[in-house]
Amino acid sequence: MSEHFDAIIIGAGQSGPFLAARLAEKNKKVALIEREHLGGTCVNDGCTPTKTLVASARAAWTARHAADYGVKLAGPVSVDMKAVKARKDKVVGASVQSLTDWIDGLKTLEFIKGQGAFHSPTEIRVGKRTLTAPQIFINTGASPIIPPWPGLNDVPYLTNSSMMDLDVLPGHLIIVGASYIALEFAQMYARFGSKVTVIAHGSRPASREDEDISDAIRSILEGEGVTFLFDTKVEAVARAGTGVLLSLKSGERRASVEGSHLLLAVGRTPNTADLNLRAAGLQVDDRGYIPVDDHLRTKVDGVWVMGDVNGRGAFTHTSYNDFEIVADNVIDGGKRSIAGRVPVYGLFIDPPLGRIGMSETEVRKSGRKAMMATMPMSKVARARERGETQGLMKVLVDADTRRILGAAILGIGGDEVVHSLLQLMAAGTPYTTMMETVHIHPTVTELLPTLFAGLKPLD
Repeated sequence: MSEHFDAIIIGAGQSGPFLAARLAEKNKKVALIEREHLGGTCVNDGCTPTKTLVASARAAWTARHAADYGVKLAGPVSVDMKAVKARKDKVVGASVQSLTDWIDGLKTLEFIKGQGAFHSPTEIRVGKRTLTAPQIFINTGASPIIPPWPGLNDVPYLTNSSMMDLDVLPGHLIIVGASYIALEFAQMYARFGSKVTVIAHGSRPASREDEDISDAIRSILEGEGVTFLFDTKVEAVARAGTGVLLSLKSGERRASVEGSHLLLAVGRTPNTADLNLRAAGLQVDDRGYIPVDDHLRTKVDGVWVMGDVNGRGAFTHTSYNDFEIVADNVIDGGKRSIAGRVPVYGLFIDPPLGRIGMSETEVRKSGRKAMMATMPMSKVARARERGETQGLMKVLVDADTRRILGAAILGIGGDEVVHSLLQLMAAGTPYTTMMETVHIHPTVTELLPTLFAGLKPLD
């Protein structure tokens, strides 16, 4: 016998719980289904724990460089990885508990632990229960890709999730992949004291970025002892004592590398396999995502998809924005959509990268008349005063409208500074407005008008 709800939400990541709460506040009877834990990747093994670990790694780096600032410490700096993990667990635990207490306090919301799967377009089975509702929302997120390398199943390996359980310092951490997750862990563990080798299939790190940004990222990490092996494929994996041995191929050359720990960071895949989408009349696209329109509706009436699994964004902030859009449409009678949503994300190495809008490569491909300016962070007084002059700032604008097309701030405070430009983009305000505004000295943002003053036509 089916149990009736007003709405069913499968997945409790960065969209599901907030939508469930909004619906419950409207006295709707809501079922929130989650097979693992509240908060999804961000809270449990993504943003919250990794940025907590980044902070510990930053503290170790600062201590080791104290003499550069005239501060003397007695004895060598060491890192207690059990204490580092305990701090991370405490921060994560507090976040999960806060979310749990909030959800538990909503009277018309039932939290159900288990795997939800479609039985029909309006029915969900979880365990022995069958739930029905006129509105069903999917927020099941994504999981690490496990490559089909020979021997991989016979060796111990880590993903961004299982890495959260590590409480020892790897002697030699091998990371396969050179995108955002890989780069953050690479710098983090190099700062903790591990030898780190990054194996990349492509020719540069963070290949989504323009070459000058990638080159600067590489310089930052190599300066901290990270070794990169580019244009390299993993052919096989085997045990080597208590560690791992990777057989590699680069062009016609073959080699091997041995390490104490192996971290797989080759991408993520949407969690759709267990949803029985066919029963709902749905299917995934060629990348494994569930197709949606700009209002995040599927082709099946009454079914919406939010977060990583819809292929319209792979970040906590885009997932939360998905919730806001769906809530506006479903609850408030609005018409918000993802059309025109400005791409925005960060890479949280130290110093961080803040990225908005189009890259130089994308602007060139568009064929539009544009201008570009770049500036090394060594020109920024705040960076010099802090002794952290790595990186650069870069901005692209439309030559006719003077509106900002995109920007990259790789440097001290880059992940925060870039939001000043984001607001100009969202408002359609010309960059000249910022040039005519007085900014606080000494800050990073005060150099943005100077950056704009150096705009030149994009050849």
